[in-house]
Amino acid sequence: MSTLHVSRATPEEWALVREWAAAEGWNPGLADEQSFFAQDPDGFFLGRVDGESAPVSAISVVNYGDAYAFLGFYLVRPDRRGLGHGLATWKAALGHAGDRTVGLDGVPAQQDNYRRSGFALAHRTARYVGPVAGRAPAAGVVPAAEVDGAALAAYDSGCHPADRPRFLERWLGTPGHRALARVVDGRVTGYGVIRPAREEARVGPLFADTPADAEALLDALADGFGADGIAVDVPESNGAAVRMAEARGLVPTFRTARMYTGPVRPFARERVFGITTLELG
Repeated sequence: MSTLHVSRATPEEWALVREWAAAEGWNPGLADEQSFFAQDPDGFFLGRVDGESAPVSAISVVNYGDAYAFLGFYLVRPDRRGLGHGLATWKAALGHAGDRTVGLDGVPAQQDNYRRSGFALAHRTARYVGPVAGRAPAAGVVPAAEVDGAALAAYDSGCHPADRPRFLERWLGTPGHRALARVVDGRVTGYGVIRPAREEARVGPLFADTPADAEALLDALADGFGADGIAVDVPESNGAAVRMAEARGLVPTFRTARMYTGPVRPFARERVFGITTLELG
């Protein structure tokens, strides 16, 4: 029998996995890899069968500090599915998380499998997609580069289960990404990023104190970006975020479930109007 070998991937090798994700309809960003690998360069894995150079499976298990990891890109090449390669890759890579709580965003077809592996539902997420609304940006929105970096990192940490300074620095500064913050009376009240993708431009994260802050940021991000449409992954547990998306003519397409293997630190879930990515949380 052929044996599957799982090894760590380089950013150059991961470009192939981006193509697999695009074929699944995930609409990955065009320059995501550099930010993903900035957080944890050892957290990306490929499976290869004896004697074959082309990978047949992939997964990422990205560590954030000592308490949290996020699992994504759980994929098997379509022509090699049903042979156990996915589960073997999962088992080989999950050890990278150690005893950390692990999060993921699971598609409906896999959620029962994730439950059997110890993951519990936290909330459901819907990708809202639609044309760019022609709204004038509100006051107080500035380029993120004009905001104190420590203040922005602190704001991000308050809206996420773990600190992620390496990822954030690269995500904000990637060429082609537009990163904006809202500042009111000298205080950051939200920030967001839009980036080019295969289809609709992807908005994420979109973190904000209030619906008004989120609306101001979303309108400014989309204004003049050059995309015909945008996509935002909205946690359905945040009713204000759902109402904002619907008010701008966006419609839900596919859904996922945010799931965790254990407790995560408290964070401001009510400020999450759009998650960063389905692949890295």
